[in-house]
Amino acid sequence: MSLTYKDAGVDKEAGYRQVKLIKGLIQKTHTSGVLSDIGGFAGLFQLDSKKYKEPVLVSGTDGVGTKLRIAFMMDMHHTIGEDCVAMCANDILCQGAKPLFFLDYIATGKLVPEKMADIVEGVSNGCIKAGCALIGGETAEMPGFYREDEYDIAGFCVGVVEKNRIITGEDIEEGDYIIGLPSSGIHSNGYSLVRKIVFEKENMKADTFLEELGTTIGEELLKPTRIYTNPVYDLVENYKVKGICHITGGGFYENIPRILPEGLSAHIDTSIVDTPKIFHLLQEWGNISTKEMYSTFNMGVGMILVVSKEELEDIKSYLKDREEKFYLLGEIKRGSEGVVLC
Repeated sequence: MSLTYKDAGVDKEAGYRQVKLIKGLIQKTHTSGVLSDIGGFAGLFQLDSKKYKEPVLVSGTDGVGTKLRIAFMMDMHHTIGEDCVAMCANDILCQGAKPLFFLDYIATGKLVPEKMADIVEGVSNGCIKAGCALIGGETAEMPGFYREDEYDIAGFCVGVVEKNRIITGEDIEEGDYIIGLPSSGIHSNGYSLVRKIVFEKENMKADTFLEELGTTIGEELLKPTRIYTNPVYDLVENYKVKGICHITGGGFYENIPRILPEGLSAHIDTSIVDTPKIFHLLQEWGNISTKEMYSTFNMGVGMILVVSKEELEDIKSYLKDREEKFYLLGEIKRGSEGVVLC
């Protein structure tokens, strides 16, 4: 008997159906620099050479970790792609870069076009929020490698910044101020600990409704990661921001020192942060120390900006004018601690 690729578990026709389903989602993200359409061997993007005198390309790649397990449990896949965009776009934003384009890679045990379209819908929505174009990607059907009902997703984002405006943190000095921008929830880090607490220790089901949250635990855990391009990119275009930190895995203690010059510490007043209830519940359920919480999660602050005293009032006014909630978290001081939580 003659074997086919389909006999081995790879359905090419399903792949063709997926392309038809996602074509419109991709085109919705296209910006003026896009020169290619879906179906080519590579994505093409033209850099605006008139706007930048010395353009520097900034790239980032990431996935969403074990948050995917929650999507599998809930059979909800339309937001996970937004998480993937956020994790990449927020990282390059920390260098002051404007996100230009994004590519995704999805691998699955069995290609279900409708499920893949849901995932790409999230990627498309994320790209629109980040102001970048989805110009390509790959969906790999890998039977025998992944379970039929599971997949993994990774993303790659490229942005641009003027060379003399790259944000590195090297200019941060004693007396500078720390501004925090709220998170939308847990974002996409710490989910191995979250799952251990919620589904093993507390023995909850993903569809368990919690009065404290006003939603099911699964829906709470699937809230997409906030994308900070708006308002942060316009802010760095108009004001001097010395450092930007994306609070991801490692929480406050690991991420904030990455932007600080040697000999300086960030002194942060956590009492002013409106920390989402989910963090308090996780700490209670898991009997987790406060230090461990701030070493693992964003605790309600997804991005941190370090600015000078001279720029502080103008930046506060900028954020207020745009009705952007923010926290004046503290100051940069001399010390070797890295982060001091008050």
